[in-house]
Formats: sequence, C-alpha cells, structure tokens
Amino acid sequence: MSIAIVRDPIGVTCRGLVYIYRLDGYDVVALSGVDLDVAPGESLALVGPSGSGKSTLMGLMAGLLRPSAGRLSVGPHDLAKAGPMELQRMRANDVGVVLQGASRNLLPYLGAEDNIRFAQREVPREYRTDMPAARELLDLVGLTGSGVASSLPKRLSPGERQRLAVAVGAASGAGLLLADEPTSQLDTHARDEVLAALEAVHATGRTVIVVTHDPEVGERMHRTVTIRDGRVGAEGRRGEDYLIVGRDGSVHLPQELLELHPPGTLMRAEAEPDGTIRLIPTIGTGSET
Repeated sequence: MSIAIVRDPIGVTCRGLVYIYRLDGYDVVALSGVDLDVAPGESLALVGPSGSGKSTLMGLMAGLLRPSAGRLSVGPHDLAKAGPMELQRMRANDVGVVLQGASRNLLPYLGAEDNIRFAQREVPREYRTDMPAARELLDLVGLTGSGVASSLPKRLSPGERQRLAVAVGAASGAGLLLADEPTSQLDTHARDEVLAALEAVHATGRTVIVVTHDPEVGERMHRTVTIRDGRVGAEGRRGEDYLIVGRDGSVHLPQELLELHPPGTLMRAEAEPDGTIRLIPTIGTGSET
C-alpha cells in the first residue's frame, strides 16, 4: 500500500556540529565536529557503540537539543538559530520522531487508531485534508488484524506496539522520520516486522534516519554512517565500508586495526604511485600494514 505524503522529503546537513553538556560540574563533549549530508528521500542508519553520540545527533536533528557550535539544517530550518516556536512547528509539520521505547510514543489510555489521531492534532489546518487517515497508517505498518484499531497499547505485542509507534511518528505526513533504536529488545521476527514498517514508510517518499546498534538493521537501510567518539568515523554503502577523511585530515581506524595499533601509536603515511596510502607504524609499535 502506498500513501502519498503531503510535504516533500527533507534532507539534513551538518557542518562542524558540536554538542557539549555539563555533568557533575564538568563539560562533556558528546559531538565534536560532525560533518554529514543526508539527501531528501534517503534511508540512513546511524550506527556505533553505546555512548558514541549517535542518539545525541538524532536529538539535535529533532530539535530536542540545541547545538553548541557548528551548523545544522533540517530542510529549510536552521536549528542553530531557530527559536522554540519554530522548533515546535518543525516537529508538528516537518519531522516525525520515534523515541526509544514504544511506551514513550504512545498514550496508554487510547486505542491504536486514537493514538494516531492524537498525534495529528497539531498538523496545520491547510495540510489536514490530504493527511493520511489513521486506518491507512495502521495498514501501512502492517497492523491490520481484527480489533487492532481499538486496542490499547498494553493489549498489543511488543512488536505491534513498536509498529504503532512508527505509525504515530509518521502520522503528520512529515518529510523526515527519525527513529531511535526502534528494534531494541525485540526478537528476530518482531524486529523484521518493524523494519518492514520503516521500509513501507520510506517507500511513501519520506527520508528515514534510524539510530541502531544492530548491524542487521543498518544493512536494511540504503546507507550507514558510523559515529565514534562524537565524530563520523565511516560509511557503509551497498555492503562495503569506507573510512572518511575529516575536514581536519583525521581518519578513524576500524576497531580491528585499533587493537593492533592502539591510540598513541606513531605512524608514517606514504602515498604510492597508484594513489593508495600505506600506514607504517614506527619501530616498537607494531608491524607494517
């Protein structure tokens, strides 16, 4: 089933994005110069170890956090300059958000269909005529069983609740859907059903960005971006992983190479005639690579 979205798909641009927060009286740098482009209509997974900054990056894209430095554009919105009212309109109109944990996205005293209708209440009036009906969104995410529309969240299985959360996130017809760990704590079957729901939402034309620690989830997206130590460390495209050279010339080595050559290792970089680059550890720090 295909549902036309009201607004065009939305892209994201990050340039030198920094986020710093206070913890126990100290400044903690969660993101330290993120450069990233997400094209309108793309599906992308942000992957990386726990604490790497990927959920922080999604929170910034959603306008739930304020950048400390750098630039962040979500469609026409400059999130480094946007005020509270613009951010509220953006989330009501342009950006759908699925927070980690289905229960954080659903009202326990409303049925599935009414949860979607409640999420649509702040959509501007001029967009409501063509806005997808709640039942259409339930069909889109595969919730077509008898009685599902009126079922309270507690009556649904964990996978069904998460698919309902996806439908609620897509309820406004926004051009960008952000989903934080949408498959965590689900078995393989339920995970695959949630991924199918996200793929169905993406097929309507939306941009979809997912935070995940599951490599198999990342493989279902068109592109993966690895966040490590608050920066973009690598990209994956069509099953192939690539390192990224940062604007300052930095390169994040893959984890398996870091185990051979830990932080602090001194290396020489030599260019070969064919354009390849050899990294040569100094004596006493490892073998030539």
